[in-house]
Amino acid sequence: MNPLFAVILGLVQGVSEWLPISSKTQVLFASTFLFSLPLVVAYAFGLFMEIGSIGSAIGYFRRDIWSLFRDRKLLVYLLVVTALTGIIGVPLYYLTDKVLASNPYNVGIPMILLGLVLIGTGFYIRYSRTKPKIVAGLREMKLKNYVIIGLAQGIAALPGVSRSGMTVSTMLLMGVKPEQAFRLSYLAYIPASLGAFFVTLLLSKSQVDTAIQTIEPTGALIAIATAVIIGIFVISYLLKFAKTRRIYLIDFVLGAVALSIGIVATILAPQTPVS
Repeated sequence: MNPLFAVILGLVQGVSEWLPISSKTQVLFASTFLFSLPLVVAYAFGLFMEIGSIGSAIGYFRRDIWSLFRDRKLLVYLLVVTALTGIIGVPLYYLTDKVLASNPYNVGIPMILLGLVLIGTGFYIRYSRTKPKIVAGLREMKLKNYVIIGLAQGIAALPGVSRSGMTVSTMLLMGVKPEQAFRLSYLAYIPASLGAFFVTLLLSKSQVDTAIQTIEPTGALIAIATAVIIGIFVISYLLKFAKTRRIYLIDFVLGAVALSIGIVATILAPQTPVS
């Protein structure tokens, strides 16, 4: 077990989960490069590693979680979004797992599309900041908004598709204020990722076991602990930055990053089946 590699893996998870660049894909790349994990094993391990970011979210949003007992609208939002995420996400995860077991999956294509969406969203925010918001935040949202957000989050089960990128971009295009979009996206992440974590253990236990045996239990714990600590700092910074007038810069920069990663992944995509 290489402690430095485990810390790097935790850093990748702790940072990328909260940025619209698909954390599971970045962990897939990192674990394949650092630990030579097969693609299908790395994909399952990428979803398993979300337990670290779940810890970050629970720690940071503990007051919001406690308020669920008093905030009926927030509770309904999370229930609807989580239900739709499961209906869409679980079948997609199952199908992707089967595809990766016998064929290479080019994660670059969805990353390229996500990058273009983020850049487009950046332009939208830049030139619409002075216009009145149609949906300023949760209080103005309707059931149809919850459904659309849930569908967007469910699609993020696919490799290369960022959960935060899908949900934040969707809400921004609805006219939700950036700081509210990030907060609501991160809150919706907690139940969705808890579900994804247990679905991964249920459907891909052997792949997760293989990854942990390769990295070793101590290495996995170091990676998870690193992801928890780093994630809290990243959430805090992004929520503060989202309140500034230059929030659109995040979309431009991350869109360019996602686009670059997607192009590189497409060029380097394996041409033969992955065993």
